[in-house]
Amino acid sequence: MPAPDVAALLSELERSEPHDAEHARSAIDWLTGGEPLETITELNMCEFLWYTLPTKIAGDRPAIARALGSLLRLGGMERYAALCSSSTTAQILRTYTRSGEDAGAAAYQSALDATGVLPPDVPELRWSSIMGPEELGAHGACSAALELAIVSGELTSDSSERQALTRHWLTTPRAELGGDNWLHRVQGERLNRWVLGRGAAWRELAQPFEVRLHAPIPAPAEDHLDALRWLLELGRRPGGIPLTQRHNLARAVLAESTWSAAELAAVREVAQGPMGALRRAGRRLVTTPAGERLLQDHDQLWEAAAAALLAPEAGEHGFRASAREVALMLLADGSPADHDRVAAVIACEEWQISEVDASLAELGRRLDAFALRRAGTLTPAGRSAALAALRSHALRPRRYVSMS
Repeated sequence: MPAPDVAALLSELERSEPHDAEHARSAIDWLTGGEPLETITELNMCEFLWYTLPTKIAGDRPAIARALGSLLRLGGMERYAALCSSSTTAQILRTYTRSGEDAGAAAYQSALDATGVLPPDVPELRWSSIMGPEELGAHGACSAALELAIVSGELTSDSSERQALTRHWLTTPRAELGGDNWLHRVQGERLNRWVLGRGAAWRELAQPFEVRLHAPIPAPAEDHLDALRWLLELGRRPGGIPLTQRHNLARAVLAESTWSAAELAAVREVAQGPMGALRRAGRRLVTTPAGERLLQDHDQLWEAAAAALLAPEAGEHGFRASAREVALMLLADGSPADHDRVAAVIACEEWQISEVDASLAELGRRLDAFALRRAGTLTPAGRSAALAALRSHALRPRRYVSMS
């Protein structure tokens, strides 16, 4: 049964509660954007009441919320109307008024998480803070599916099955998408933004990679991460990996290995830094829970090691990460990745050349840690790793940048 016409409901509200009609008209315009009432979801309601209303709309906000509730109640949408007059909504609006926008936004996020309708991250996709149209569509569709499952009693708001349902909804072919699925749509959108987002020289270099990176890059059949795997296994032993007073690998560790001190130091740097697979505890290194999980899955270990090629260092500016991206694209194509070619693509100033050189040196250390290049050229495994790293970086979620 279709939802009632908004104009008819507003006319009825003007007759029964004339003082609420104008508030309701403004609220419903913000909430639906002119779309029919049946397009409303619980996520829409929460975002409007707990974020848009207190940050975008002036006036008596509690009165606006109550008026919207009256309109929805006339339309038979009792569950959504109850949100308008709930104690949670009243408390969040008070928090914005008394404690400011940051406190209000924190209260909004906490309440939204508690509803269970916010789609969780899944292994295939971490949601962005800044979403394009395809990702917004996917996010809304997953949220509506979660809402329906919770309302029907199939799930609870804190059920661990929420992730399984989200994965199913993202990866199942949809008739409304012409047989495609939401995951492919989101990944295609992110790849396209990655290709087009940084100037003409970048687009020219990156354009061929949009097709090459569309499908996952398979891990090589051979294990090219022997030194990494050895260190992680060693870190699982009782007592972990002993270190010297200066926190270098102990002599006994080096004597036990078939790699040089420099090779193991390079592997340790990547494993302990961007991969988060090792951590220091006093004068020993131990394998983290993340490292334990990676050891159990050859493909995941390879993906994590490849992604680490482009992972930012602590406090690193995005400019240096972009330099490594350009270098990997050049190397993956069999071209030299000297600082002049890299600098030309990212259009850096003369004073930034030293930053480019530092970034390329860091990339070289990471490639050498996993023996992915020989005489300055990527090995076949190195090319696979470069493509996997570029794909992981291109598909990463977009976040707001803090300027603090």
